[in-house]
Amino acid sequence: MLRTVLTALVLAFGLASTAVAADADQRLVIVTLDGLHWRELFQGADPARAADRAFVNDPAATVKAYVEAPDRARFLMPFLHNVVARDGVLLGNRDQGSCVKVANDQWFSFPGYNEILSGRPDPAIRSNAFGPNPNVTVLEWLNGRTGFAGRVQAVTSWSVFADILNVGRSKLPVNAGWGGKAETPVDPMLARLEAGAPRIWPTVRLDAFTQAHALATLKVKRPRVLYVAYGETDDFAHDGRYDLTLEGARRTDGFIAELWAALQANPAYAGRTTMILTTDHGRGEGRPDAWKHHGKPMFAESDAAWIGVLGPGVRKPPVSMECATVGQVAATALTALGIDWRAFRADAAPPLDVFQPR
Repeated sequence: MLRTVLTALVLAFGLASTAVAADADQRLVIVTLDGLHWRELFQGADPARAADRAFVNDPAATVKAYVEAPDRARFLMPFLHNVVARDGVLLGNRDQGSCVKVANDQWFSFPGYNEILSGRPDPAIRSNAFGPNPNVTVLEWLNGRTGFAGRVQAVTSWSVFADILNVGRSKLPVNAGWGGKAETPVDPMLARLEAGAPRIWPTVRLDAFTQAHALATLKVKRPRVLYVAYGETDDFAHDGRYDLTLEGARRTDGFIAELWAALQANPAYAGRTTMILTTDHGRGEGRPDAWKHHGKPMFAESDAAWIGVLGPGVRKPPVSMECATVGQVAATALTALGIDWRAFRADAAPPLDVFQPR
């Protein structure tokens, strides 16, 4: 019933490729999927894990739905494969020699998001309870520039983004976690629905609400830059529910498709919006239950990540033997907007070479 109401609400908020140019009114959407491992993205559901009763309620149904599909990866995340990989760039498939990683030495969320949004890892950040981020994020920096001030918004499932984006200093409007902490919800009906929803996790709301808030924010606020951070793919994994993790990944892929469709249906965004997608960390590998966890040094390979870029002027990058880092997202985002990334932070990781020359 809740999903039906939310779907109707999302539809009610329906929003009515050229090369990137510095003088155009370019738009930007950054999307993160918490802890979505490269193996699920590029290989699809793990057959052994999907059949393990320790991790799924109904192994036969999970195997039939996610393992027996002709193309497991494409079935799990059709928009990322059928649209982002086809029309843009999708990096991080290590089976094909493409590598993306986090450069920070922690391999969990706060350090990962700081790296994504500030362009560099900060070795001082060693806890998700670190508190207000001392680093200026690309969102905060843009919000202080002419043409962007008051036109940058963030909608996130995890309440800790109020600290990651340091709302006390940045003054960014951040709708984070249950109740839209740090920002008055853009729609009273949506706020009432959220207030009555079951709280599976105390600091992470269901992504369906984040999606509805994101679409409502586009409709009401019309931001030039929007950041959307989904969380279910990490939290269901921590709960040890592989079936729900797969469902969360497929549902979030659908949310991203819906978000992209809304952008393309609106003349203010169509043909001038770049979407950048990534994750804050990977998942552990080795022992059977390692996928539930992440973090260095115990959970090997949970530094593995991926990045997708879709929008005007995006091209397939030249072959590189170097491993990209999620810290390159900040400079890539500024390049998409036609801004010299070095004006933000000269020591930031450089942009990905994914845009046509101007």
